Amino acid sequence: MLMILTVISITAALQLAQQILAPMSFALVLGVVVSPLADKLARAGVPRLLIALTLLLLCTLFVAIILLLIEPLINVLIDELPRIKSVMAGLIDRASSLLRGIETISQEIEESVGAEAVEPQTAIPSVGDALWLAPSFVSQVFIFVGTLFFFTLTRNDLYHLTGPLKTRLKHADTVVARYFAAITLVNTGLGAVTAAAMMALGVEYALLWGLAAGLLNYVLYLGPLLITVSLAIAGMLQFHGVYAVLPPAAFLLINLAEANIVTPLVVGQRMAINPLLIFMAIVFGLWLWGPVGAFVTLPLLLWLGVLLEPQPESKGRKEEDPLREVM
Repeated sequence: MLMILTVISITAALQLAQQILAPMSFALVLGVVVSPLADKLARAGVPRLLIALTLLLLCTLFVAIILLLIEPLINVLIDELPRIKSVMAGLIDRASSLLRGIETISQEIEESVGAEAVEPQTAIPSVGDALWLAPSFVSQVFIFVGTLFFFTLTRNDLYHLTGPLKTRLKHADTVVARYFAAITLVNTGLGAVTAAAMMALGVEYALLWGLAAGLLNYVLYLGPLLITVSLAIAGMLQFHGVYAVLPPAAFLLINLAEANIVTPLVVGQRMAINPLLIFMAIVFGLWLWGPVGAFVTLPLLLWLGVLLEPQPESKGRKEEDPLREVM
């Protein structure tokens, strides 16, 4: 009972402290990913303060570029919202016509969906407007920048305080950083192939579809599923008949090839984690902190998995394992 109450209390605290913990966790993940580069620069004689400032600038610029790239996707979705509503209303009308005696229900569904054309300029703000109008955005940026800067600046000192765990912590950082470098390469290729496939099929906004596929593939399972469903809707909007199924089918084949052939070759089987654990963790992170939680969950799982795996030198003498002693 105490364990159950503890888990509930921690979960509630994490959700209540989302404004602070979400940007802080995101900054720590980025700090772990760039940590091998920071160590190489430090060994080359670059001052630690200069390293922290440079990596802070690069990471902040990277996040800003990602946000700027996401904004066109949101704007396209807002512009296409009337067409999506019309198509959905038509599908509901077709399904209703196959049944008998539900004319009233059909009318209510069509009214709730909103079959009438809606002006593209809705009250939904763009990503830029939503960010700058959010009252807590400036404070979250401050938390993100401060956490990333000071973690990069004092990471070695913090790990040194852990004593015998220092080597294992640095090893976990290195493995996670290499994994994300490989995954970034794979996702870039996935986005390029998806954009080329959508261009070949004549799908509108092919470059944006490739960009969305590359970005959302960082969120395993849920990201590709969202792209597949979105392409299915886009196919129904633009094409008719069997040809409307080609965009989601093409992406599904590309994603299956990436997940079962390319990623295992690039990443290797060593980083394999139980798929059910990954799915449940991503869903939990998405519920807890939204998109930031979904992104942070997988690096945390990888980091903990490497940190808790048995070390070759500790086999046969578990009592000397420092992590086991701490636990």
